[in-house]
Amino acid sequence: MRRIAATVLLLCLLAGTAGGIQIVEFCPDPYLPGDLDEYLVIEGEGTLDGFVLSDGEGGYRFPPGTRVDGRLVVARSGPAFEQTHGYPPDFESEERTPAVPDVIPNGNLLMANRADELLLYRGTDLVQQVAWPDDVRPREGQVHYLADGVWDPRPLAIGQSRLSSATFDDVAVTAFAAPDCSREVFLAAVAGAEREILANVYEFTDPDLAETLIRARERGVAVTVLLEGGPVGGIPPEERAVAGTLNRSGVVVLSMTTTDAAHAKYRYDHAKYLVIDAGTVLLGSENFKPGGYPAPGLQGNRGWGVSLEDPELAAYFREVFLLDAAGGDIVPAEGTAADPGRSWAPAYTVEFAPCRAEGARVTPVLSPDTSALVTHLIEGAEESIAIEQAYITNETAYDLNPYLAAAINASRRGVAVKVLLDSAWFNTEGDADNDEMVGVVNRIAAAEGLPLEARLADIEANNLAKIHNKGVIVDGRAVLVSSINWNANSPAFNREAGVIVEHPEIAAYYTQIFLDDWNASKADDAPGPDRRKIVAAACILIGLLALYLYRRERA
Repeated sequence: MRRIAATVLLLCLLAGTAGGIQIVEFCPDPYLPGDLDEYLVIEGEGTLDGFVLSDGEGGYRFPPGTRVDGRLVVARSGPAFEQTHGYPPDFESEERTPAVPDVIPNGNLLMANRADELLLYRGTDLVQQVAWPDDVRPREGQVHYLADGVWDPRPLAIGQSRLSSATFDDVAVTAFAAPDCSREVFLAAVAGAEREILANVYEFTDPDLAETLIRARERGVAVTVLLEGGPVGGIPPEERAVAGTLNRSGVVVLSMTTTDAAHAKYRYDHAKYLVIDAGTVLLGSENFKPGGYPAPGLQGNRGWGVSLEDPELAAYFREVFLLDAAGGDIVPAEGTAADPGRSWAPAYTVEFAPCRAEGARVTPVLSPDTSALVTHLIEGAEESIAIEQAYITNETAYDLNPYLAAAINASRRGVAVKVLLDSAWFNTEGDADNDEMVGVVNRIAAAEGLPLEARLADIEANNLAKIHNKGVIVDGRAVLVSSINWNANSPAFNREAGVIVEHPEIAAYYTQIFLDDWNASKADDAPGPDRRKIVAAACILIGLLALYLYRRERA
């Protein structure tokens, strides 16, 4: 029966539903208690006379003469929907609110959370059917939507943006790397602000970076900072102190978190960018922490960043910020009156200065909206791929990470692929982390004879605190600079921000930095956690054997 229904739906989509009218969106399991904010959206043009919506048990039709010109929203409760989305629906089906028109019910259409269906009739003709869990996978807070005849091309939660891919030409780019010159570029960008700074960052603990924003505020710049309200491990006291310092100076500090009014839009707001004067975007892999933007001559993380000058590109990111900084999940971050303090770091010899280039082609990558652009970048490689990541995790015990799988598939068609991962203890002490991932990649390469190699970065040799990068270089022409970690959560459920920069000089700059890290991490010479684990295991076995022989001798 489901196959017949799917065939009917496909034929409807190919031929066009009656009058071009169809269900294009619905949410059966929203966050509010009792699901009073559940809703569906009809799209098309024309009169709705004769159209009936049903779930097979109850349903409703529209008042005579009702027209749809674009989108029309029907919710169970107008006030509940407005509480969740910030605007009222076009109709409501259950409550009788004077401000919202009512549909004409025939029974009660209530979308069950786990298993149900929606049926769109015109008269007695079924013109569209969608069922769950057959056609979509239900999840609390998930919005199911139809795009190009496909339901749920990607996960979409209530309140999230649905941005399309965009590319901007003739962009001026200043590329930089942490720890070498990241602070230099950050300070220069903020110092040049005249009207507005919008900052979205996962964690902000550096009091010196906060001081630069305070100085901007003192000279009349409007400064707004958006932080993640529940980072892994909780908000550190240093960030609460920074938030308090910023607040007392007049900087607006906001936090994205689940509240009584709304559920957080994203699992984590993990982006790391600034929009300055609606003309410049500074973006990278690093949080606003001492390790991400260290003072020159101090050790920090290996990360990549770019400062991008282009009004249209900046307008794109400004729109993203304003979308993310609005809604019931956004609350003031008051902070504390504590002194943030200054952290100590070892000395570091700077190797890389910033690199400026004109005329770049830049494509924003926003998770979860356009995360697939990372896959497309890798799949388009013809000669080489260089990957430097904090870590890579597989989807399941049997399925490779899709980005990694795309890179391995590229090597199968002759593309030379290098994968460099962090070797800090927290990324190597487990039984399924970076050292094991390096082993997986190299075993595939050896078994199939592929131009593919993975290494653990020797962070001691290059005097780095850790590899925190999330970067890719393709064919010496295009570079991904981003906050997107290679795990199951980051591309699909977080707010992440990145860019693909196409320019040979920028690609050459990051290739030089990548090779410096790669060449310091010799595959055969570096002791690495794998070897340490083997040595430790051997020592345990030797100890047990010695104990056994000792007891045998005593027996």
